[in-house]
Amino acid sequence: MTDQPAAKVVGTGLIALDLVISADPTKPIQSWAGGTCGNVLSILAYMGWESYPIARLRHDAAAARVTADLERWGVHLDFVHSEPTVSTPIIIQENHVTRGGVPKHKFAWTCPRCGNWLPSFRPITRSTIDTAAESTENAAVFFLDRLSRAALTLARQAANRGALVVFEPSGRADPKLFSEAIGIAHIVKYADQRLSDAGGTMSDSTATLLEVQTLGSRGLRFRHKRDGVATGWIDIEAVTATEIVDTCGSGDWCTAGLLNKLGHGGQRGFAMYSVEEVADGLRYGQTLAAWNCGFEGARGGMYADVDLVLQTAAAFTHEATDRNLNSTVSCPACVEN
Repeated sequence: MTDQPAAKVVGTGLIALDLVISADPTKPIQSWAGGTCGNVLSILAYMGWESYPIARLRHDAAAARVTADLERWGVHLDFVHSEPTVSTPIIIQENHVTRGGVPKHKFAWTCPRCGNWLPSFRPITRSTIDTAAESTENAAVFFLDRLSRAALTLARQAANRGALVVFEPSGRADPKLFSEAIGIAHIVKYADQRLSDAGGTMSDSTATLLEVQTLGSRGLRFRHKRDGVATGWIDIEAVTATEIVDTCGSGDWCTAGLLNKLGHGGQRGFAMYSVEEVADGLRYGQTLAAWNCGFEGARGGMYADVDLVLQTAAAFTHEATDRNLNSTVSCPACVEN
């Protein structure tokens, strides 16, 4: 999807098994690699990047599906480790259409059989630093969406080596870690109004070059800093989708599009872009997000790529055999009982 030479992206954060229940009752459940980090790195691999996630997954059925899907798109699994002390995160996405004909989705975090919580995210640990340190060599981008001491250590290491650090907080985390992440990151992107109200992202003490707040159907707004001078908030209207089937994953496509457009040169290259070029990059990301709204699932458009489907149809294993969640969810609590 790009004529630019391959660049390297390293990321750590939420990588999960997404189980997507279609609004169409005749369609089987889809099972794909998901999570913000998983989606962004998969999309960039789809666009031709050398993509390296750093994660802890269990050696279980869910992990097997996740890793098979990541490998399908060319994602490198050198730093995805299996550990018996964790379980692979599982997220259920149920799509439906309202009486007014509006597509909606909701997430479930509990097992449909036993009612217990499904496995959730577990951050990388300090022991990961030594084994994953080499991953930041020659990386153009380092992405993180969940915080831990190990994640921040690797992010700082990547920044010192010239990588563009991108932080997408899912919410306010440990104040100390959050403050440190804001200080390291060159791009900070979020949907939470509270983060905007908190201020300080574009201060002289942070490395931030771009702050983006997504606003759903109203588009987004951003602030840009170049040569130490920050702009005020600039609004960009949403790109109208030709068809809206599912809006899940729109933010991940916007991020990946921006990075594919402006991230190849790392932090030094990004620092040279004008506010107009940044706006164009964000608009490109929004356009990809609007396109993906025509498909179910956070990365549904990737699986509907006709040429790719024809080339790899024999390897497709993402569909379950039916719509029975009991046969597709690998719940540790159920296994133990």
